[in-house]
Amino acid sequence: MSTQSTTLLVIGGGPGGYIAAIRAGQLGVATILVESDQLGGTCLNIGCIPSKALIHAAEEFAKAAQYAEGSALGIHVQSPGIDLEQTVRWKDGIVSKLTGGVAALLKKNGVQVVKGWARIIDGKTVEVEREGAAPLRISCQHLLLATGSQAVELPSMPFGGIVIGATEALSPASLPQRLVVVGAGYIGLELGMAYRKLGAEVCVVESQDRVLPAYDVDLTKAVAISLQRLGVKLHLGRTVQGLNASGDAVLVRNAQGEETALPADRVLVAVGRRPRTQHFGLESLLLDMAGRAVQIDDQCRTSMRDVWAIGDVTGEPMLAHRAMAQGEMVAEIIAGKRRHFLPVAIPAVCFTDPELVVVGQTPQEAQQAGLDCISAVFPFSANGRSMTLESTEGFVRVVARRDNHRIVGWQAVGRGVSELSAAFCQSLEMGALLEDVAGTIHAHPTLGEAVQEAAMRALGHALHV
Repeated sequence: MSTQSTTLLVIGGGPGGYIAAIRAGQLGVATILVESDQLGGTCLNIGCIPSKALIHAAEEFAKAAQYAEGSALGIHVQSPGIDLEQTVRWKDGIVSKLTGGVAALLKKNGVQVVKGWARIIDGKTVEVEREGAAPLRISCQHLLLATGSQAVELPSMPFGGIVIGATEALSPASLPQRLVVVGAGYIGLELGMAYRKLGAEVCVVESQDRVLPAYDVDLTKAVAISLQRLGVKLHLGRTVQGLNASGDAVLVRNAQGEETALPADRVLVAVGRRPRTQHFGLESLLLDMAGRAVQIDDQCRTSMRDVWAIGDVTGEPMLAHRAMAQGEMVAEIIAGKRRHFLPVAIPAVCFTDPELVVVGQTPQEAQQAGLDCISAVFPFSANGRSMTLESTEGFVRVVARRDNHRIVGWQAVGRGVSELSAAFCQSLEMGALLEDVAGTIHAHPTLGEAVQEAAMRALGHALHV
């Protein structure tokens, strides 16, 4: 068995792991990164990036189909078609460019990448099984766990056959005629809406009584309207029992115990993700856990000295940008800098149609926290840029303390609002007041004007509503 030693050993090459490794390399910390699959992890390979590519392709196809029926813009096209194989190749090309870029950055910063399956021996030692090569034993001063998460399977309907997860849904060889989506969270709705725009008949099953149950109900109303307009059939307040005997339908049960069979050529199970904590020897460390997740402090330290954990393996919120920020911080602490992970807010974005953004506290959360707050909404129906984009549904909402006008939260729903998340986060991190945002000149015509107008409305003097 070959042996090596390093200062920092990172297990997992996803957004958190590769950012930690790159930053450590920049700071002169000897670093080895172990990844069993492709660099970039779930996000770059089978999550954030490919899903947004598929969503974009579906949107463009749906737009072309709409123009074939006539358009207020005066655009007319013949009946459009789609080459799904080419769409997947285009999506894969984006993924390859990004993962190749990650590999180049790691190499540029002196990080050694080892491809193989890591198994923890103890807090200072890891063995890596490598295909076509002898196992490698690596000793380290610091061990960083960045193993991510994995899709949750339903005991009554495990993956296999017509039952798929998001990974398979992002690389379809063909388009199903009838797709049943189990779970009306962000993953299920993002992909369900994309498949519907590509031409599939889509049914969504959700055990709660509304879609996107983790989000503020006021934000999700526009998404529910869009689902209805697209022709997506919703089966809310129902639980999945499994496939029928012939394996071509999903059995669902309502609160009264009545069962219904939903015909399906393919079933997408999107009921959440769980931390990846098994099959690499984590249990040997006897770390303190928070449920299924590794417990960490505000520096991402675990209960064992010099063993760190970042990203999805540490639980919610399971967001790539959270993992990235944690990875950068851990690398800097190891290099001798003083850092703590204490963000004012971490943005959550749902890329449905329309998009949702939540940063900081909603009015209800602020009230539950004992804050006396004011909130104000500015509708996109009063925004000129929204009109030129043919999308006036939705709004921007601001939440601020009544006593000093300090902003504690932003929410938005509408076309392209994901791009407003940076402004939302920056205002919270800088401790901005309503007056700061209201008094900042925003470019016209842009969606960002709705941010300014929401702040102005909270102060009692909105100009366009």
